[in-house]
Amino acid sequence: MKIVLAYSGGLDTSIAIQWLKDKYKAEIIAYTSNVGQTDDPVKLEKKAIKTGASRFYFEDLRKKFAEDYIMPSLKAGAVYQDKYPLATALSRPLITEGMVKVAIKEKADALAHGCTGKGNDQVRFELSTRYLAPEIRVIAPLREWEFKSREEEMDYAKKYNIPVPVTRAKPYSIDWNLWGISVECGILEDPWNEPPEDAYQITSSPDKAPAAPQYITISFNKGIPVALDGKKVSSLDLVEKLTFLGGKHGIGRIDMVEDRLVGIKSREIYEAPAAVILHAAHNELEKLVFSRDMYEFKKIISQRYSQLVYFGQWFSHIKNCLDSFVDKSQEFVTGEVRVKLHRGNCSVVGRKSPYSLYSETLATYTDKDMFDHKASDGFLEIFGLPSKLEGARERKKKI
Repeated sequence: MKIVLAYSGGLDTSIAIQWLKDKYKAEIIAYTSNVGQTDDPVKLEKKAIKTGASRFYFEDLRKKFAEDYIMPSLKAGAVYQDKYPLATALSRPLITEGMVKVAIKEKADALAHGCTGKGNDQVRFELSTRYLAPEIRVIAPLREWEFKSREEEMDYAKKYNIPVPVTRAKPYSIDWNLWGISVECGILEDPWNEPPEDAYQITSSPDKAPAAPQYITISFNKGIPVALDGKKVSSLDLVEKLTFLGGKHGIGRIDMVEDRLVGIKSREIYEAPAAVILHAAHNELEKLVFSRDMYEFKKIISQRYSQLVYFGQWFSHIKNCLDSFVDKSQEFVTGEVRVKLHRGNCSVVGRKSPYSLYSETLATYTDKDMFDHKASDGFLEIFGLPSKLEGARERKKKI
């Protein structure tokens, strides 16, 4: 039997190689993709082979991640439960896509992942596999093996001399990619506890961030950010630059209790400086160019889109249909947004667009005012008619 394992070098996947070999008498092929994490692929390969993998595949998917996954989700305004910009969720279908290609090339019998039975990632990996290659079996060691805690996993690693980047004193589970970082486990499992500083990986504490604010200007073309401070930039470079800038100013820390797909609530810590900045800027530009009806309806689409991504349905007909709507909605989302970064706060302080629906002569209270105030008499008579009729009915009820 031949199994392609999604390999991160973390605690779960490190011991999974040995466990899968013993359980299934299988040849294990470790697969790692660079979606923005800082791991050294040379060290990962050495570790995977030393731990028992027969082969190691590494792919740099950052450009594809930025252009084909992050940017569509940004245009869609996909933020799960109004806080989480879906960093981990967006990377899973991309990683699965790469694994499926390797599995087909290697004529593997199965894919394996290091996701728990009560998490969301198992759904994302397995739904993506079923869509892309339903003939390939999926194995989930964490749903099968005998370990009941991360402490037992660490004991197993020690028994087989498997190096793992986790200690009992700092037992965080960290997922790192271009769009953000997720941190869980340890002291964070009690939602009453304030996250300690060592839980954060890339953002400065707002208290220690620079005292002086920094202003940046982001240019958009049809919903896609294309320039920073007047200089054209690729999607990948922009996300990396904003991650650095936002992190320096303490922006992007997210502490939330979210509803997992399996029905439980989970306390999660995220760091997503670029995502927070770009979503804020994109949303404000949409407010400038969208009609009221369009803006309110787009919010409904954004919510559903974020659920589909969170629930592992990136590869689905309904998501493809929503993409078509989103693309059409962005035809006027072109312009510039000025953003102030200061001690944990990301504030949009300016916006302009050649397609703006804002009219200063209609909004002003100066002598430039062109609004016909007398027209409001008839407007209020018609718009207020239902209120007038309901009020009359209430008075009858009291008689």
